[in-house]
Amino acid sequence: MQGLARAGFAALLLGAGNAAWAGLPTFCERPRAVTAAEQDRVLRFAGAVKDELERSSRRVALIARAGVDLTRFGLLYSHAGVALRDNPGSRWGVRQLYYACEEARPRLFDQGMSGFVLGAETPSHGHVSLLFPPDEESAQLEQAALDKPLALALLAGQYSANAYAFGTRYQNCNQWVAELLASAWGKLHTREQAQDWLRTQGYAAGPVRIPSHLLMFAGQFVPLVHMNDHPVEDVYALALQVSVPDAIERFVRRQAPQTRHVELCHDTRQIVVRRDGPPLGAECRAMAGDEVIDLAS
Repeated sequence: MQGLARAGFAALLLGAGNAAWAGLPTFCERPRAVTAAEQDRVLRFAGAVKDELERSSRRVALIARAGVDLTRFGLLYSHAGVALRDNPGSRWGVRQLYYACEEARPRLFDQGMSGFVLGAETPSHGHVSLLFPPDEESAQLEQAALDKPLALALLAGQYSANAYAFGTRYQNCNQWVAELLASAWGKLHTREQAQDWLRTQGYAAGPVRIPSHLLMFAGQFVPLVHMNDHPVEDVYALALQVSVPDAIERFVRRQAPQTRHVELCHDTRQIVVRRDGPPLGAECRAMAGDEVIDLAS
């Protein structure tokens, strides 16, 4: 995945981890080295995700991962895509938007499940969320995701990590997924049509609440973050309408209440699989009814 930035909402972090103004993120840095033990653990986690996809009897799933620490924004998941059983690149490969660093533009990218899961910033723990819509909605989503001309027609020419959800100047990875859903379920073909449909169906992007005016102001100096597409009142209110995985999940479950939801998480000791239960939470703590896979064995 060299040359591709982790291009989810995470680029708005600015130091939500440990950067703390010491230096602005570039988003095209090489990922840090992963130890053999970490790689083995994450590959086993990817295998558990693929097992869950196989047992679903579906051909498509909406997938999201926790890529970086977004707790400052009240978010766990940062990056969404579409997992396709018959992805041309690999079985259950994830079709998603990424920022191509060398070309300085967004691209669609098919990635194997192991690579997708390895995209998490901290390999010592991770979370993946899977949504399985009912048969009709799944078939429509699969058809749209595999329709390359349509998928590309929904791709913006400019990338912004915090793109305004109802504007066409920029786009982030999650916004592409939201517009693909709208095109699939509303039988639409352009970004403008998709966004109009999302509005009429009550899609609520965010709001992503920015903790301080200082953070909002500093964002204007960070590569791949833009404020000039957002309504001024949203900027002043520190509440941006940005598509994030949580917003997509709420919308899908409202549009198709029979959607199944599976979450998986891992730490250094175990993998937890929760099917149609309450949110796992960042702690990755099992409760009654969860499947637990021991990583020590």
